[in-house]
Order: sequence, then C-alpha cells, then structure tokens
Amino acid sequence: MFKDTKSFSSFSVDDIKKAKEFYTQILGVEVEDDPMGLLNLHLANGQEVMIYPKGPQHTPATFTVLNFVVDSIDTAVDELTKKGVKFEHYDGEVKTDKKGIARGADIGKGPNIAWFKDPAGNFLAVMEIKK
Repeated sequence: MFKDTKSFSSFSVDDIKKAKEFYTQILGVEVEDDPMGLLNLHLANGQEVMIYPKGPQHTPATFTVLNFVVDSIDTAVDELTKKGVKFEHYDGEVKTDKKGIARGADIGKGPNIAWFKDPAGNFLAVMEIKK
C-alpha cells in the first residue's frame, strides 16, 4: 500500500529555537523553517525529518531518533566534542570507551556507535558502518 508513498520521520522538542541552533550550528544540517512553526531537516539523499514543538509537555525519546552515518566515528566524536557535545557513557551490556564510543564492529557485535542528546534530550547517534 505505501511502497511508493513518500514518508518521513518526526519527533518533538521543547524549544524549537534551541533545536534550530543545535541542528544548524553544531551538527551542520540544512534546516528549513516551516510556516506552521515546525523545522524540516534536509539530510543526504533527499531524506527529511520534521521537528515539531511540544513545549513543556515534551518528553524526550528514550531511544535513538536519528542516526548519522559517518566514515570515521573517532573523527566525528572528536569534532562534536570540540563543539560542546557530550556523549553518553554505558557500562552494561553495551560498553563505551572513554570517548563514549561503543566499538561493536571491533568485537563483531554491531557497528561502532556513539550516542548523544539534542537540547530537548532526544537521543541521536553517530554510527560508523564499514563496507
């Protein structure tokens, strides 16, 4: 039914202005203001994500809402860290190193990935996929 239907993902934030600053200035994403007060992220290969304001009723997602595939996870983490991004650290089933990188590809358990949050507390990730 939806095989040839355009689709996109969306998620909420508590402060649309802070979100726009973060996605444009920190992540370098092309962001378009929508007349209805929304933000449209224009990503590679024509992908789009809509961000909508939810105000004080916003509850951050407890899962990753957006993954950015990078050639070098170490370079991406280093660059984002220099811009003030704080990476999540885990010491359970998923373990991260001192940079916040879970090196799954290095041990044959998934990709190398590092999670961080946007200003609204939503989880984002940079992920290195080796071909």
